Amino acid sequence: MIALLVDPNIPATEHVMPAVQEAARAKGVQLHILKASTESEIDAAFAALVQRQAGALVVSAGPFFYNRREQLAALAARHAVPAIYELREYVTAGGLISYGTSLPAVFRQVGIYTGKILKGGKLADLPVLQPTTLELVINLKTAKAFGLSIPPSILSRADEVIE
Repeated sequence: MIALLVDPNIPATEHVMPAVQEAARAKGVQLHILKASTESEIDAAFAALVQRQAGALVVSAGPFFYNRREQLAALAARHAVPAIYELREYVTAGGLISYGTSLPAVFRQVGIYTGKILKGGKLADLPVLQPTTLELVINLKTAKAFGLSIPPSILSRADEVIE
């Protein structure tokens, strides 16, 4: 069984949960959804995660979790629960692995759009873009602490490996 940690205050959560449930079902994996929107609820979610003996945790996207990335990484380490996150900043805070958008690439695009607008460009004329740069970041120190070995085929695909 794996667990999905979501912030119920984020509107996108209502779309994320069914998509992850369907993916888990397709892989024959039981999924338990945990909700947290306060620090104490994060602690309670980890207690439930341990009680249910989840083998892994997926942390959904959002500013609340991002601002508590050190707490999340520390709890995952304390309870020896491998977790995957959306951004590399979780991994640099001690998390195991992340796969998601590159914030520097997004900020670069924001800067480009800001420059176009400041030069007189009309917002309505600018196309809506989605991030195109995804990065895989792995923390080998955390993997070692969990007793995990990351296959060379995964390591070779990583954009960054933290040792």
